[in-house]
Amino acid sequence: MGIWNNRLIELGITLPHVATPVGGYTPAIRSGMYVFTSGQLPFVGGTLPITGKVGDSVDVAQAADLARTAALNALAAVDALVGIDAVVRVVKVTGFVASLPSFTGQAQVLNGASTFLHDVFGSAGIHARSAVGLAVLPLDSPVEVELQVEITS
Repeated sequence: MGIWNNRLIELGITLPHVATPVGGYTPAIRSGMYVFTSGQLPFVGGTLPITGKVGDSVDVAQAADLARTAALNALAAVDALVGIDAVVRVVKVTGFVASLPSFTGQAQVLNGASTFLHDVFGSAGIHARSAVGLAVLPLDSPVEVELQVEITS
């Protein structure tokens, strides 16, 4: 077992099963030394624990926890494709937050994913990030997260 698998064990984290795609895409794809994940929703056991808009029925703390879960699901997609121990560093996180037009705390929501990735990968988990607010996400999910990671050869 490698360093990242051991770190997950230390943190008491088990990677979930990767959600089956509902369209013509794959959960993750490798291009050269990078893996790109499709947008991952915060499924837990195949269901969304919370639906709705951030700033309305979903508060920032709940949404940040959902962003963490979505990042966990994205890591599971990376692991299924190349193995988590192949990760050299997290390069970019893109997060989408379904929110009210007046809500401006998208970055706070995505901190849930960013903090999680730093907890797992340490300095290799520090990444570039975009936090985008929009009107609606699939299945009325409050958040969706994509990862780009650099991997070993």
